[in-house]
Formats: sequence, C-alpha cells, structure tokens
Amino acid sequence: MTRPGTRDGVGASAQRPDAAAKVRGDFVYSSDLWHDRMVWGATVRSPHPHARLLSIDAGEALALPGVHAVLTAADVPGLNRYGLERRDQPVLAEDLVRYAGEPVAVVAADTPELARRAAELVQAVYEKLPALTDPERALDSPGVHEGGNLVKHLRIRRGAVPEADVVVRGEYEVGMQDQAFLGPESCLAVPGEESGVDLFCSTQWLHIDQDQLAGCLGLPKEEVRLTLSGVGGAFGGREDLSVQAHACMLALRLGRPVKMSYGREESFSGHVHRHPARMRYEHGATRDGRLLYVKADILLDGGAYASTSAAVTGNAGCFAIGPYEVPAVEIDCRSVYTNNPPAGAMRGFGAVQVCFGHESQMDKLAAALGLDPVELRLRNTVDTGSVMATGQRVEGPAPVAELLRRVAAKPLPASGELLPGGTSNSTRADGLRRGVGYGLSVKNICKSAGYDDYGTARVRLYAQGGEVYAEVHTAAAEVGQGLVTVQAQIVRTELGVEHVTVLPADTGVGDAGTSSASRQTWMSGGAVRAACVAVRERLEERAAGRILSTAELLGDEDIDETAVFRHRRTEPLDPETGQGDAHVAYAFAAHRAVVDVDPELGSVRVVEIACAQDVGRAMNPAAVEGQMHGGIAQGLGLAVMEEVVVREGRILNPSFTDYLIPTTMDMPPTVLDILEYPRPDSPYGLTGVGEPPLLSAPAAVAAAIRAAVGGAIDRIPATPEAVARAAGRLG
Repeated sequence: MTRPGTRDGVGASAQRPDAAAKVRGDFVYSSDLWHDRMVWGATVRSPHPHARLLSIDAGEALALPGVHAVLTAADVPGLNRYGLERRDQPVLAEDLVRYAGEPVAVVAADTPELARRAAELVQAVYEKLPALTDPERALDSPGVHEGGNLVKHLRIRRGAVPEADVVVRGEYEVGMQDQAFLGPESCLAVPGEESGVDLFCSTQWLHIDQDQLAGCLGLPKEEVRLTLSGVGGAFGGREDLSVQAHACMLALRLGRPVKMSYGREESFSGHVHRHPARMRYEHGATRDGRLLYVKADILLDGGAYASTSAAVTGNAGCFAIGPYEVPAVEIDCRSVYTNNPPAGAMRGFGAVQVCFGHESQMDKLAAALGLDPVELRLRNTVDTGSVMATGQRVEGPAPVAELLRRVAAKPLPASGELLPGGTSNSTRADGLRRGVGYGLSVKNICKSAGYDDYGTARVRLYAQGGEVYAEVHTAAAEVGQGLVTVQAQIVRTELGVEHVTVLPADTGVGDAGTSSASRQTWMSGGAVRAACVAVRERLEERAAGRILSTAELLGDEDIDETAVFRHRRTEPLDPETGQGDAHVAYAFAAHRAVVDVDPELGSVRVVEIACAQDVGRAMNPAAVEGQMHGGIAQGLGLAVMEEVVVREGRILNPSFTDYLIPTTMDMPPTVLDILEYPRPDSPYGLTGVGEPPLLSAPAAVAAAIRAAVGGAIDRIPATPEAVARAAGRLG
C-alpha cells in the first residue's frame, strides 16, 4: 500500500474551510435558517427576580390574526425540568419565578414582529416575593430551592498549617462576565415526517441537549434529532438549553417548523454568565519566600439554577493556590443559589476567578518580603513530579518557570502613541504612570473526577474516478475554535488523503462530549485518529503484502470505521479532604502586562500583553495563535471593562452599548511564545489550548495597574473610580 504525501496535515497552519465565507459574510449561522411554512417563536419572561406566578391570560395575544399558539408550563409534554448537572430548571415556570427574565410562556406567530407583539400582550399576574441577591446571605437564608441554597461545598485539606515568618491576607472580588458571543441564541425546529422532531441549533454539546430535550418533550431520544448549525461563538454560554425546548414544543404542537432567535437584550437573559466570586486568602511563607501554606475561602454566586455550578466550584477549589508548591492547604469553595441570573460555564471555568486571587496574593507577599514578584514566583513554581493541592502529582510536562522567564525576558515596549481615555484625548501625557504585572495560571484539561469522558468518530474512505476521498463524521461542536480544520488535518496525516470532507455534526453518530474544558481536539481528535488507524488496518488486510495504491485497494468497496477514544481514568475527590487523582492533565500559561494609567481620571491603556503557553504539540500553529489572541482579549475585558451589572436581581446593562467589550482600539499588541513539550498520554502529544491564554491575563493586567498606582486593586473589572481611588485621587 502506498501513502502519498499530503499537504495541510498535523502541524501545518491549514486554512479553515469556513474562513472565506465568514469574512465575506456568506457563512450560514443558525439565525439564517429558513423553512417553508415556518412560523416564529417568542418568549414571555418574568420582570421579577422572585415572585409567585398566579395566572397567565393569553386571550388578547391569541386574538391577534396570525398568532397560532401560546404555551405555558401546563403544555410541556414531558418533564418540566432540565439541567446539566441537576434537573432543577423548569422549561416554563410553573408556580415560582426565581430570576428576572425567567421564561413563563412561549408564543408562535407568522412573523417575528408579530410574535414579539403577542408576547407583550400575554398577561401574567405575579405576587412579588423578597429576592435573595447577596450570596453571603444565601448561606444562612431560606432556600431559593427546597433543601437550602448550597449547591456545592468543596473542602481541600492537606498538611498541617505551620507557623510562618510572613503572613499576608487579602479579600478579592470578580464581577459577572458575559461570554459576549456575536451570534445570539437561535434555532429551527421541524416536526418529523413520521414522528419526533428535527432541531437545527447552535450548541456546544448535541447529545446532552438531546438527552434533556427528550425528557422535556416526552419522546424517546432517537426521536429528537439534532444537527449543529453555524455557531457564532460560545465560550461556555451555549452549554445550557435556551431556545431549544421552546421551539420544539411549538413545532410539535403546531405541526409546523418554528424558528426562534433572540435579540441582544434577550440573549443576556437567555444564557448563563461567569460566576461572580468573593475570595478571602491567607498566605504564609518563610523569610526567603518559600510558601508554607495557603488558606482560601471562595464563594461563587450561582444564581437561580445550578447549571454547571458544582463543576465550576470543583475547578475553583482545585486551582485556588495556582501553579505553586504549597506544603499545607486549607481551601473551602462554595457555590450558592440566589435570585440573580443563573451563572454557569464560561471559558476558564472557575480557574479565572481564583487566579486573580492567588496572583494578587503573590504580589502582596512579594511586597511584604521585599522580593521581585517574578523571583518570588520562580521560587515556588511547580514542576513535573510536584504535588498539587489535591495531592495529585503532576505527571506531564510543567515548564511553569520557563514560561514565566520567557515573558519576563521580553523587551519592554516603548511609550505608545495611544493614551488612556481613547479617542477623546482626555489624558495628559505628562501625568501618566506605567506599570508592569505578571500572572501564572494552571487549569485541568478534559473532564475530571471520574467522569466517563469520551469522543466518537466515524471515518469513511472511498475511491471515485481514480481519486481517494475521506469523510469524517462526529458530533463535536465547531464553535469557532477550528475543530473542523483539525479533524481534516488528522485524516490527511493518518491516511495520506488530500480530499477530506467533514460532515455536519449531528446526533446520528455517537457522542463527542462538550466543546468546553479545552477537550475537543484531545478527545474527538483522538477518536478521529483511532478511526483512521482502523481504516488503515483494513487497507493493510486487503493489501496482503502487495504494493498497491489506495485507490486500487478500495476499488468499488469503501471502508467505514467508527472508533471511541477515552483518556486515562480519573477518580472523584475525597469529600472530606479533597484529595484524589481527579484530573487528566494540567495546562499552564504565563502573562506579562504593561499598562499606562492616568491617576487623575483612573483611565487605563493596556500597552502590551505577552503570553507564553505550553501547547504540547501545535496541531495548527495559526489556530493556536488565534486562540491565544482571543483569550487575551477576553482576559483584558474582564480586567478593565466587562461586567454584567446586576442590582436587586436585574441586569442593568443588557446591550453592547452598556456592556463594554474590547474593540480593536482597546487591544494592545500581543507577544506570543508557543512552547511545545509533547505529552506522552495524548494524541500527537497535544495539550488543550483554548482556556490557558485567558486565565492569568486579568491577573497580570490588574497587577500592572497596581504597580502603576501603588494602591490596592482588589476587584475586577478595575473601574476608573477604583483606579483613581487606588492612586489616592479619590476618598
């Protein structure tokens, strides 16, 4: 069998097949879907963060010509509950609403404008109840749900806390960040010709949606068929159901296709956000800067429903000390229910919040010891063989010290032409202060704590007209990260085939798991590789020692193989001590930020961010760089501008006018350093790359601001008021 050389295999910066269409604006997203006889759905939402739902009157809405249905909780055909970790969230509220924006009814009409008008005419009567919006009070208050407000408490205890020469303490907060994807929630539900429903949607995990929808719709899973549509960004915000169940309910009731698409304001209510965090830390060290112990008490506001709060709590607790050797740890991490909007998955998944805490502490400790912040970190970084807070040894590469040295060695940028305050020219150049800050981070890759994490892939090889072609079929969600490109690269590498088609992801093939936890290239890529190996073995059997081309071996008979890939086993953490071999692998990154600050106005200009990251193997170097640029942008946003402002349970800034995200004018030059230390236990030696470039970017920017103004920056995003106060310009 001969295998001709191929272009654009593993290690090449192969072009994304969707790149040109997205640049031209021709790419079809889920919001672009259309169907004959289609009607439009709209959602009726509660204006109250906590209330008893007394009645719903849809008469006025149904009287409008062109309105076809108004459905309430009584019309849910199956279980009126769904959820990723616990099924505590109603499809439509029955007797209680627990957050402002909770769906109470859905409407179908001939046009989107008419559907929205009908939704406004649905009369819901409420009895307002006191809203529990302070997560500190939630621990000792009556339950938002039966059974109390504690979602999860992770205790980690290792070693005896000794006396320390130097002790520093701090309290830190992280605000609620939105994923800010550009494509709002949307889908198209089409009743099946014989039974069931076909759903075309943007999501991060087709099979978990299928499982939840089957329960809500009262259908066997095989009758709920999902196909991934174009996804306009995700970052964790599409792990939970949003429009899916509502559109399917309407389609099944009417026997007609139903499209639902949120506007931006509704999108802020329609998906989860990053957990706001409150953290108390205590670090003890020797006089020469060796960490002796870390104590941490972390509180996460999970909002009205559980979503992924338990898993986020696990991550926040496990990585609360950062990538450092610490002999003794006492960590308590809790997540609670409140009547705030639900929090859930967002890129970094708990590790972002605690990174701001532990890195702020390292800077505070360095100041107390009179040490350079870089030197203090270098004296304490983990390495291969080190023991983490959970007692697990770091088995793979851990070049943490090298990552930090690399960013620290970068030449510092010259003074830039752009000043804080943007195009308004509100800053005087002679009053600027410059600061430099550093951040180190660690996070797990793939699912943890005994979860049966796997990916499935089907590869078909066939010949036509003397040419050889391959098809790849997985349920892995391409959410913008370039997974489709990598799957094709793997097939080209393993089978020596130029012509590779990646079929649309759907539930017609086995589960691929979620496009989160930086896992898809590892898990689905591993499955694609395994399926290719099975195809190659079949070819070799046909060859039986003969030297033939692949096309000759195939003839008129294709080869079709499906494979399942699993990583090594993990185990749950001990419930009393938090000890255990819970994580598949660790990923590390380092950041250095340089900022200019106007202390009078509190305005900040991030001049440059450098990032060094170990990626194991750069499967597609250009895509890796893209992930690093994007992660840095989101980290910058969290550091200085991005926050969903919630007052008394209501979102005050549900628009991109008032919820600020970095623009091209805000993004500084980024200096990237990609290290490749191949892992022995992953496909091609790769390490997940999606989350690490975000993790310590906010901490580094906050540290740089702190260094510039000489005062405390204990909360992010660091507002102009907070910066000016830290600089001593406000009381």
